[in-house]
Amino acid sequence: MSERATLRGSRLGGTSFEDESGIEFAPRQLVSYDCANGHQFDIPMSSEAEIPFTWECPRCGASSRQRDGSEPESKVDKPVRTHWDMLLERRSISELEDILSERLELLRNGVIGPVHLHRRTGKSKKTA
Repeated sequence: MSERATLRGSRLGGTSFEDESGIEFAPRQLVSYDCANGHQFDIPMSSEAEIPFTWECPRCGASSRQRDGSEPESKVDKPVRTHWDMLLERRSISELEDILSERLELLRNGVIGPVHLHRRTGKSKKTA
């Protein structure tokens, strides 16, 4: 019961009862940004952080550019490799055509594939 009494008066999201005396904060720097719509704002960031060149404006949401920064070089992206590209690295077109014809033949004969696609070759026999 005494444990519950110490929590009385505090609530979720309430103010902290601790003070900031004796706490050393991490070194920070203010980074200035200019919005395309004329807004100017500063964002506090860690001294060790990699500073982004663009930041979303807190007033209007437009893309803002760093005031004193230089625009980063655009990176050349590798083209996206599709499943087809990776398949062609392993097989030639003629090999793929051979594999396809083999698989289609197996599917038509009912060796592979869903049961409802199998064709019956003869009349079904009724058992007595």
